[in-house]
Amino acid sequence: MKFLSFMFNDKQQLGLLNDTNQVVNLSALFDEDSNHGFNPTPHNVSQLIELGDIAIEFIQQKLAQEIDEKYLLNPQNLEILAPLSPKKNIFCVGRNYRDHIIEGNIARGVPAETFPQAIEFFTKPTTTVTSHNAAIPRYESITNSLDYEVELAIIIGKKGKNISVADALDYVYGYTIVNDITARNLQQKHGQWFKGKGLDSTCPIGPFVVHKSGIEDANNLAISLKVNDQLRQEDNTTSMIFNVQTIIEQLSLGMTLEPGDIIATGTPKGVGFAMKPAACLEVGDVIEATIQDIGTLKNTIVN
Repeated sequence: MKFLSFMFNDKQQLGLLNDTNQVVNLSALFDEDSNHGFNPTPHNVSQLIELGDIAIEFIQQKLAQEIDEKYLLNPQNLEILAPLSPKKNIFCVGRNYRDHIIEGNIARGVPAETFPQAIEFFTKPTTTVTSHNAAIPRYESITNSLDYEVELAIIIGKKGKNISVADALDYVYGYTIVNDITARNLQQKHGQWFKGKGLDSTCPIGPFVVHKSGIEDANNLAISLKVNDQLRQEDNTTSMIFNVQTIIEQLSLGMTLEPGDIIATGTPKGVGFAMKPAACLEVGDVIEATIQDIGTLKNTIVN
């Protein structure tokens, strides 16, 4: 199931992309059935997660029936929103693909074969969150090196702490795409990554959250990114040094993960600042971040 959030009749609505590429207005279906007992009606994926597995069962029952055409919408006519409204900063994993680490080391003039011994965690504030098709500022006055990073993101489905690798996938609700837009000069200048990765509207998310039942193996998904139709990044999540289960285990040590938390898992090789010559983002660039079985997240750089 591919969930999304969108605007319809000036209201935020929860939707599902069906097999015929139509959006089912789930919020309207919830409102229609007064016997379901859910309160309030979910209008985004964050609210759907809070309702638990019983809401998924309700949706499955509705989808097994014939859906009235009034609840079926053309996605091309909709304003797609970020699917979630995170309560906390977005958790992120740095340097999690071997070839990306090597290209970054070379670009920074450090030994190429220098790899992290433990997972490198950082965060992006909630003010970075933006949506599919949203415009992303170029920030010309503060950065000469705005860059892209396609990433698989884990969505947490239930509260947990000190989660084992064996149990980790039980805490996953689903997966989405994150583009970790980064101001490289600020990342380097401040000695840690928060400022360079914390500019407003530099974390597009979506367009869909795919329920975990729709992803056979999140550790084996093709992942890629194009800028103006030019392929820049291409790899597979099998190349991650730390896989989904290990990331959840390590992040949850002594730290409570909650429903709706977002964890970006790192980016593969091919980022702009490491190219020769460097090819960072400029006004007018169109970025398309794609992950197998999830979709394509598209954004444009503007003044």
